[in-house]
Amino acid sequence: MTLIERQAVCVVGLGYIGLPTAAVLASCGYKVHGVETDVRAREIINSGRAHIIEHDLDMLVRAGIESGRLAAFAEPVTADVFVLCVPTPLGPDRGADLTHVRAATESICPVLKKGDLVILESTSPPGTTKMIAELVFANTDLEPGDLYFVHAPERVLPGRILHEVVQNDRIIGGLDEESTQKGRAFFETFVRGELILCDSRMAEMAKLVENASRDVQIAFANELSMLCEDLDIDVRELIEIANRHPRVNILEPGPGVGGHCIAVDPWFIVDMAKGKARLLETARAVNDSKPRWVADKVKNATAALIDPVIACFGATYKADIDDLRESPALKIIQDLQASGVGRVLVVDPNLDELPGCQLVAPEVAYLEADVFVFLVPHAPFFLITSEQRSKKIVIDVCGVTSSRTRPGTTSGWSERADGPIA
Repeated sequence: MTLIERQAVCVVGLGYIGLPTAAVLASCGYKVHGVETDVRAREIINSGRAHIIEHDLDMLVRAGIESGRLAAFAEPVTADVFVLCVPTPLGPDRGADLTHVRAATESICPVLKKGDLVILESTSPPGTTKMIAELVFANTDLEPGDLYFVHAPERVLPGRILHEVVQNDRIIGGLDEESTQKGRAFFETFVRGELILCDSRMAEMAKLVENASRDVQIAFANELSMLCEDLDIDVRELIEIANRHPRVNILEPGPGVGGHCIAVDPWFIVDMAKGKARLLETARAVNDSKPRWVADKVKNATAALIDPVIACFGATYKADIDDLRESPALKIIQDLQASGVGRVLVVDPNLDELPGCQLVAPEVAYLEADVFVFLVPHAPFFLITSEQRSKKIVIDVCGVTSSRTRPGTTSGWSERADGPIA
């Protein structure tokens, strides 16, 4: 009997990371019991579809459901491996809110048994994996040495998750050496990238540092864009020229930084650094200020118009996905709506609805809008012609109309197409 045949996996949280992970595991032969608190999401998954947009995910979920190796439930059951993929949002003090991690841990306590492997994939500050172990031992009759605890942070790019969850290098950080080796044995059954072994604190900090590094790089590009506006310099041409230096690689600017990771994780470091993470805090301030700067730019451009109609192209946090988490584009849209500057239309091919906003087809925007504001470089927007943009005020903060921009490489404000992390 092979390792896969004798192991059952319980994935807690079937969101943007949990569902692709569960589907990949099922495709590799594991029996996967998914846990999802959202009733509607469970219904969609069990019907053989994905409740999120991700390339090829529908197909893989359907295959898992039809094979009987994947199903979604409300509660955990006995398994050999437990994978926690739950949110770790910012708390009111901008530290990590570990409420969902604690709840997920408590939910598996009644079904844990000696020899089980517990894996935390949620991005978390150093010490979280240890906290999970302490919580388990406080709520069960199990003792240290009975279980294995690992932090293995996801490092995938939305839109390429199914590919990268298998192909990317993976950090395996155990609470002890035995846990690290147990984690390695599990991940090597489906990950083709290199497995990087370390302890749990190193793994937890590595993921935060990866995203904080990206945030600083993006802040530099976003700050450049604001400086170049005052200097009447084309920032994309400037970046293209500067990047001809063999050791310079400036990212593309955009409307801010979105997503659950880059816009959030640096604050975890700032929170625990006690004033020593000055650069990271400044980068966060720069990126957080960009949506307001863009909204003000739109207001200034429409000041002379009477009751303008403003079409905002894109609402998600990055190109060609349906994820609205921490979206700077959505913040800009909401700012414009609140200001009463004019009637605001939203065009986003990845969304079926956007509560509180008037979501329209592109044709409606072409006909009714006085102003085009390009916020997210969704692939269809590159097909909008100069004729369709003619006689409109055009504000482009994501490079859709730039001759120096190619589809799939413009989202430095969230992720580059070749970026390693989410």
